[in-house]
Amino acid sequence: MTRRSTDGWVPEGTPLDTYREGFVPKQNRPRLAAGADVFTMACERMAYVLDTHDKALVSFSGGKDSTAVLNVALHVLDHEPSLRRHLPLRVVFFDEEAIPQETEDYVRRVAQRDDVALEWYCLPVQHRNACSRTSPYWWPWAPEDEAKWCRPLPPEAITTLPGFPIWPPQERLTIPNINGLIAPPPHTTATLMGIRAQESLIRAHAVRLRPVDNYIVKYSITKGRQAAAYDGGNVWKAYPIYDWRTEDVWAATRLYGWDYNKAYDLMEMAGIGPSGQRCSPAFGEEPLQKIHVYAQCFPDVWARMSERVPGIGAAYRYARTELYGYGGKPPKPDGQTWPAFITHYVRKHGTDVQPKVAARIADVIARHYRKTTHPILPQSPHPDTGLNWSFLLTIAMRGDFKQRRQESNQLMARTAAEHWQRYTTELAQLLTDGTTPAELGHPRPLPTDAHAIVPDQHKDTP
Repeated sequence: MTRRSTDGWVPEGTPLDTYREGFVPKQNRPRLAAGADVFTMACERMAYVLDTHDKALVSFSGGKDSTAVLNVALHVLDHEPSLRRHLPLRVVFFDEEAIPQETEDYVRRVAQRDDVALEWYCLPVQHRNACSRTSPYWWPWAPEDEAKWCRPLPPEAITTLPGFPIWPPQERLTIPNINGLIAPPPHTTATLMGIRAQESLIRAHAVRLRPVDNYIVKYSITKGRQAAAYDGGNVWKAYPIYDWRTEDVWAATRLYGWDYNKAYDLMEMAGIGPSGQRCSPAFGEEPLQKIHVYAQCFPDVWARMSERVPGIGAAYRYARTELYGYGGKPPKPDGQTWPAFITHYVRKHGTDVQPKVAARIADVIARHYRKTTHPILPQSPHPDTGLNWSFLLTIAMRGDFKQRRQESNQLMARTAAEHWQRYTTELAQLLTDGTTPAELGHPRPLPTDAHAIVPDQHKDTP
């Protein structure tokens, strides 16, 4: 089956930039013209990274974005003789077990290439299980769960890694924390990743931190006590396709005849749009919304997935409802303060992760009060911080362990003047209703005049 871009079928010989007209990115963020198409720019970045690092590896998932990174890297190595010390190109694949058979087949085809040296890891790495608040983690290929594995262990599987703890389960590392093990000192190593700014504001911010080499990010361990043991300070993350859009990825796939994961064809035939097409496990906080895709498109693996983690049955039925913090949210009972209401949902999590969720909420609140003395309202995001209690309720219900949700994202849809109008209107109504500071968790008296707090530059703005 021939893949197509989001705008239509991609004919041979068409520049990638042709298929941008009319495409609206998720957050409607403008891009500046760079004087070259995205493929050329990606190749230039790739050549720079390969030239300035001792070693390189592709962090490969079998998805469309890591496919683009892999092929850009191989294209550069084929055309730059001075960089061929990186051949065969090291490709690292962490098999997450609950994946379609089409993904396994595609990874195997990649592994058979002469210019690729693929390492196929089947390790019980720590993953988020958002299906259950009391069992917040799961471990693919965990030896204690062998009877529940979603697929047979692939013959290529690497099941041990020096320094990776198998027992006890709570000591097992996440995939990001393994980077220091697969790329130890003294060599500098670039991990080539398919991170694209279009996917989220967090990813967009990651490539806006520096004006030069903004697509190269220092790797750091995420668990402090493991840093000394596993972070050698020699690993960097590189995002050579960070400015690509979804249609760029598929246009390049068609134009250059790249092989790809045929799971995408099944999802497209099922009527699932490009933004909803994912090949990763569906147990995480964000993928959970697409859990029905597995049941629809990959019934064989779904038959095993449906019994793999605690809470999967409830998640399949209710993942897109207020039970999991999507769609509507439960109303706060009258007479209960917002902090108490939030605490009620934090305590629904397992005792081992409650402190993590509570600390995340406390950090967000502290960030708000570092910027303003105004109260946090139930529904209206504060115009300077984006925070409201509804956002905190979402964090309390879901956990947001990877901090993919940021309060500032709530300010994208309206102008500052519109946010001030919305905020002051709700505050005025709360003052009329006699709402107390305690109900809003506010540490000082509420403003007596809601509209007086509006900055001068926004007071007369329609």
